[in-house]
Formats: sequence, C-alpha cells, structure tokens
Amino acid sequence: MILDDNLGSQGDSLYAQLMQAHEGLSTAQSHALNARLVLMMMNEIGNADIITALLKEARNISSD
Repeated sequence: MILDDNLGSQGDSLYAQLMQAHEGLSTAQSHALNARLVLMMMNEIGNADIITALLKEARNISSD
C-alpha cells in the first residue's frame, strides 16, 4: 500500500481535473461521481486484499 505521494509533479494537475469534473454538479451528483470513480479504481486495482487494506486505512485517516 503506497501512502506517500506517488504522483509527483502530476498531483496538482490531477487534483485540478478532479475538481473540474465536479464543477456544476449538485451535491448528490458529486457524491455519485465520487462513488463511480472509486468503483472504477477498485476495478482497475483488481485485488480485493489491497482494496480492503486501503478502505481500512482511509477510514482510520479520516477519523483522526
């Protein structure tokens, strides 16, 4: 599991693209976009053990 910055100089551009994808969406539409994106990334990862570990880690980080 990679928790350190792995995007380098592309990180800011990718973040801007993510924010642009949400422009003009309602809160519900924005949440739906995030859900679809997460499911697509999970499919791309394709490893249930890694996905489970990432979900647990994300939950731990958000509760700090």
